[in-house]
Amino acid sequence: MKLIIASAATMLALAAPAIAEGDVGKGEKGFKKCKSCHSVISPDGEAIVKGGKTGPNLYGVIGRVAGSEDFKYGSGLKEAAEAGFVWTEDTLAEYTKDPKKWLGKNGFAKKSKMSFKLKKGGEDVAAWLASVAPAAAASE
Repeated sequence: MKLIIASAATMLALAAPAIAEGDVGKGEKGFKKCKSCHSVISPDGEAIVKGGKTGPNLYGVIGRVAGSEDFKYGSGLKEAAEAGFVWTEDTLAEYTKDPKKWLGKNGFAKKSKMSFKLKKGGEDVAAWLASVAPAAAASE
């Protein structure tokens, strides 16, 4: 009986979705690839990373409704905003790998202004973004 319970527990653990465990230090370095389009600026104006304005400010993105920052988003993230979709470290890391594919897979229009694909290190960048700003309230 113990063998059956242990086997079942092992199978459940293996079937569970993987949780991104990013490295904050690596994420800070990895964000250099993102800063040509994105900045990280606190509400009081502190520039944590002074980056480009092609993309939205990513301060507090973890815990924030997707597409809710004052920015002109593509239709995929507009639909995500209308649905109330909230970014987590895991979902942001997955999105950065292939934004259009992620949008379609999650039932949103496959239209994104983000053409860059972060094939590796997305979980690190997401962990770093979570570390530099408090999680936003989902009601924002």
